[in-house]
Amino acid sequence: MNAPFIKTENLSYRYDGDDVNGSPVLKDLSLEINEGEFVAVLGHNGSGKSTLAKLLNMILTPVSGKIYIMGKDITDENMTESDVLELRKNIGMVFQNPDNQLVATIVEDDVAFGPENLGIPSAEIRERVDRVLESVGMSEYAKHEPHRLSGGQKQRIAIAGIMAMLPKCIIFDESTAMLDPVGRQEVMESILKLNREKNITVIMITHYMEEAAMADRIVVLNDGALVLDGTPEYVFEHERILRECGLDLPQCTELIHRLRDHGIELSGECTSVESCAELIFRSLKIEKE
Repeated sequence: MNAPFIKTENLSYRYDGDDVNGSPVLKDLSLEINEGEFVAVLGHNGSGKSTLAKLLNMILTPVSGKIYIMGKDITDENMTESDVLELRKNIGMVFQNPDNQLVATIVEDDVAFGPENLGIPSAEIRERVDRVLESVGMSEYAKHEPHRLSGGQKQRIAIAGIMAMLPKCIIFDESTAMLDPVGRQEVMESILKLNREKNITVIMITHYMEEAAMADRIVVLNDGALVLDGTPEYVFEHERILRECGLDLPQCTELIHRLRDHGIELSGECTSVESCAELIFRSLKIEKE
C-alpha cells in the first residue's frame, strides 16, 4: 500500500507570545491525506485551519510532532535547502486575497513568475503559461492588467500562477472568502477541474459548507483538535457536533433534516441542491403512487 501523500503525527503549534498555559492553536493533530484527494477543512475562526495550511506549506514550523510529505519528514532538522525547495515545488498555496499573490503588471507575466524563479527554461515557461491560462478559462486575458480584473478572475490568475509550477498539491486558504457568488462559482469550477482532471491533491480551507460538500472528504477542527473526519454525507449527519463547533449545515442538508423532523420520510443522503431536489421529488412521487 502506498504511503499517504501528507501525514501528520501528533502535530502541535503555538504562536510566539501566546500564553504557555493556554491551549495551543493545534494540539496533537494526526491526519492522513492521499494523493489525488479533495479534502475540505472546516472550523470556526481560531480553530487552527490556516495554521495547519501554513505548517503543511512550511511557512511555519511545528512546536512538536511530525509532518511527512511524499514520505519525507519535513520537520527533520537535517533537511537540506534543496530538499525544502523540492517539496515546496510540490505544495502550492492560494491565499484569501488574490491581490497579495499578484506581482506583475501583465497577467501572463504574473503566471510566469513562479516557473521563472524555479529556473524553468523560457520555452517551457511559455508553454506552461498558455496551458494553465486555458485550463482556468483566462487565455483571452493574457495581455490584461490584473488590477482591472474582477475578484474571481484575479483568483483564477493566482491559481494559474501556482499551477504553472506543476505542484502535486494545492492548498486553498479561504480562497473564495472575498468573492461574490459568481466569483466563488468560477473558482470552485477551477478547483474541481484541477482535482478531477489533473489528479492534483486539493486541500481547501473554507467556511462555506456548500463548497465543503463538493469535496471527497471533510475534516472538522475545533480548538486545534480533530473532531470529525469522513465523507460529506458522514460529517453532515453529525449536526449536533457541527453546531457545537460553531458550524452550520449546508442549506439543502438542513432543509432535509427539518423535513424529517416534521415526519416526512426522505431516504438517502443530501449534500447538494441537486440531491436535495431528487430526494423531495422521489418522496412526492412515492406519495402519489
